[in-house]
Amino acid sequence: MTADGDLPNRGRPCGPDPGRPAVGWRLVALLGKIAVMSDATPKPRERWLGPGVAGIGTASFLADVGHEIPTALLPNLLTANLSAPASVPPPPSPGGRRLHRHRSAVRPDRRGDRRLAGLLQAGAWAARGLRVPARNALLADIVPASVYGRAYGFERAMDNLGAIVGPLLALVLVGLVGTRTAIALSIIPGLLAALAIVYAIRHAPRAEQQERQALRLRVRPVLKGQLGRLMVGVSAFEFGNVAATLLILRATELLAPGRDQDRATQLALGLYVAYNAAATLASVPAGRLGDRRGAILVLVLGVGLFGLAYAGFAAGPASVLALAPWFIAAGVAIGCVETAEHAAVAALAPVELRGSAFGLLAAVQSFGNLAASTIAGLLWTATSPRVAFAYLVTWMLLALVGLLAATRQGG
Repeated sequence: MTADGDLPNRGRPCGPDPGRPAVGWRLVALLGKIAVMSDATPKPRERWLGPGVAGIGTASFLADVGHEIPTALLPNLLTANLSAPASVPPPPSPGGRRLHRHRSAVRPDRRGDRRLAGLLQAGAWAARGLRVPARNALLADIVPASVYGRAYGFERAMDNLGAIVGPLLALVLVGLVGTRTAIALSIIPGLLAALAIVYAIRHAPRAEQQERQALRLRVRPVLKGQLGRLMVGVSAFEFGNVAATLLILRATELLAPGRDQDRATQLALGLYVAYNAAATLASVPAGRLGDRRGAILVLVLGVGLFGLAYAGFAAGPASVLALAPWFIAAGVAIGCVETAEHAAVAALAPVELRGSAFGLLAAVQSFGNLAASTIAGLLWTATSPRVAFAYLVTWMLLALVGLLAATRQGG
C-alpha cells in the first residue's frame, strides 16, 4: 500500500487510456446494452389462428361445399334444359358450367325446372347476403387488428377450397344418386356449417363482450372519409367482377375447334379448378402482405391482375397452355381482392359501424357481380366476347383510380 493507503497501481493507470478504449468500459457498455434488451418486454407473437378463426374458416368451407353442389348443377339445368343464353345471370361463386350446346337426353318439365332454378338462385343469393356480413363482423371481433389480413385470408382460402371440393362432390353425387337427390343432399354441409359457426361463437370471448348494437343499416356514415372512398373503389371493381362462369364459357368456346365438345368442356373445367386452387393458395399470403403493407395495396395488386387477366381473355389464346396463365392470374386476383376488401373494411370501420359497413359491402358485391355478369353476357351475345372483356377491363381501370384515391388519409 502507498502512504495514502491506496493500493499500488502496479504500473497501470487508474483511468482509461486515452490512446485506446479500456476493456472495462467496453464491458460496461455491453452490459448496459444487455440490460436494456432484457428490460424491454418482447412483443408477444399475436395469435390469429385460434378456435374462433378455425371455426369460421370451417363454416365457410362447408357452406361453400353446400352452395357449390346445387350451383354446379344449375348451369346444365339453365342452359341444357331451358336453352338459356349467356346473358342469363349465373348464381354467385359458380362452379362448373355446362354450355348451351349440350342437350340432356331426358328433358324434364320446363316450367318446373324454371321454378326450381329460380328458387335455388334466389335462395343462394339471399343466404349469402345474410351470412357473409355477420361472419365478417364476427371475425373482426375475435382477432387483433394487426392480423386482420391473415384471418380473412384463411377464411377466404377455406371458402375457395370449398369451391373446389363442391363441384367435384357434385359430380360424384350425380353419378350415385342423380341430380335432384344430389341437390337435396347439399343441405347437409350447410347444417354442419351452422354448427361450426356456433363453435366459433362459443370460442370467441371478445365477441361476447361487445355491447349490443341496434339492428339497423347505417349507410351515410359508412360513405364518409377514407372508408367511403374505399367503398367507391370497391364498387367500381365489383361492377367489373364478372362471375367465373363466363371465364369457363370463354375457354370452352376457344378450345372447342378441333375437339369434341365434351373434351373442350372438361379442359375448361380443369382450368377453373386451377383458378380456385390459385385463389386458395394466394389468400393467406395476400393477407400477410396486407398486414405488413396495408390492405388497400393488396386490393390494387388484385385489381391490376384482374385487368391483365381480362385483357388476356379478350385477346383469346386458343390453347390450354395459353389460357392457363389468365385463369391463374384471375384466381390469384380474387384471392387478393376478397381478402383485402374484408380486411380493409374491418380496419377502417369503427366498431359501431362495422356491421353496417360489411352489410353495405355485401350488397355492393352481390349487385355489382350480378350487373357485371348480366351486362357482359349481353355484350357477348350482341357483339362479341372481345367487347365484353374490354368492358370489364375498363371497370378495372376505374377501380384502380378509385382505390388510389382511397389511400389518402383523413377527409
